[in-house]
Amino acid sequence: MSDRRPQPPVADWVIRTAQPGSVERIEAWFGSHGYDPHRHDTYSIGRTLAGVQSFHYKGSLRHGLPGNTLVLHPDEVHDGMAGTEAGFRYRMAYIDPALIQNVLGGEPLPFIGAGLSEDPRLYRASETFVQALDHPLDALEEQDALYDLAMAMRAVAGKPRGRKRLDFVSAERARAFILEHLHQGITLDMLEQASGRERWSLSRDFRTLYGTSPYRFVTLRRLDNVRRLILDGFSLVDAALAAGFHDQSHMTRHFTRCYGVPPMRWLERLHASHHVAGSYKKRPISPL
Repeated sequence: MSDRRPQPPVADWVIRTAQPGSVERIEAWFGSHGYDPHRHDTYSIGRTLAGVQSFHYKGSLRHGLPGNTLVLHPDEVHDGMAGTEAGFRYRMAYIDPALIQNVLGGEPLPFIGAGLSEDPRLYRASETFVQALDHPLDALEEQDALYDLAMAMRAVAGKPRGRKRLDFVSAERARAFILEHLHQGITLDMLEQASGRERWSLSRDFRTLYGTSPYRFVTLRRLDNVRRLILDGFSLVDAALAAGFHDQSHMTRHFTRCYGVPPMRWLERLHASHHVAGSYKKRPISPL
C-alpha cells in the first residue's frame, strides 16, 4: 500500500545575488504569506514565473501572473502573498533610482501607477534582470540593460509626475555626501552646505529624483550595511551599532518596515534556499 500521508509543506525560500556595485536580484518561492506591508527606496522590477503573486498596492489588490511585468515605484507601500493555494514563484530586481537617473539626467522618475504592466516594451527591457540567477551580469551588459529599462519606463509612464524644475546637480551632491558620511548624524543643515541648495528645495528635489526623502535614504543605506554584516556572521546588536543605529530594536523596526520581515526571518529564508531551492530550480516553469 502506498503512503498517502500528506507531505510537510516546503519552506519558503529566497535566493539572492548582490555583487558589489551591481543590481540586487532575487528568486523566491512562497507557499502563502510572503511579506507584511513595507516599502523600500528602489524600483522593484519583477516577473511571476508560476502561480499568482498577489499584493496590495496604491489602495487595490493586484495579481501578478506569468506574462506581466511588476514595476513598483520607490517608497510605495506593498505586501506580498500567494493568490492561490499552489503558492507562487518569482524573480525580482531592485533598481537604485540613481541608476535610472544616470540615464535620465535629472528628470522626475517614471511612475507606472498600476504596479503591473502588460506592455511588451517593459517586458523586453526587463528581461536581462529577471533571467536565471546563475547568469551573472557583467558590467557592460548591466549598463546596457539599465539604459533600455529607463527608456522603456519613461515611454510607458508617459508624462512625468512631479515638479519640472529640478536641481539634479545639487541633489546628486547631497546623495554623494550621505554615502560618504553614513556613520555621522546627518542633518539638513549639512546637506544644504554640501549641496549649495536651500534645504527645503533640496528635500523636495531629492524626493522627486530619487523616490524618497534624504532621511529615508540614510536609513536604507544603513540597512544595506546591516544585511551585509549579518550575512557575514555579525550579531544583530553588533550589526545595528556598526551600521549607525541607536540599538538593535531601533534597527529591527526599520528593517521590518523596509523588507516586510524582521532580520532573523529574512536570514532564515536565505538559509532555507541552500537546502530546497536546487530542486525548484530544476522543475519546469508553467508555460505562460
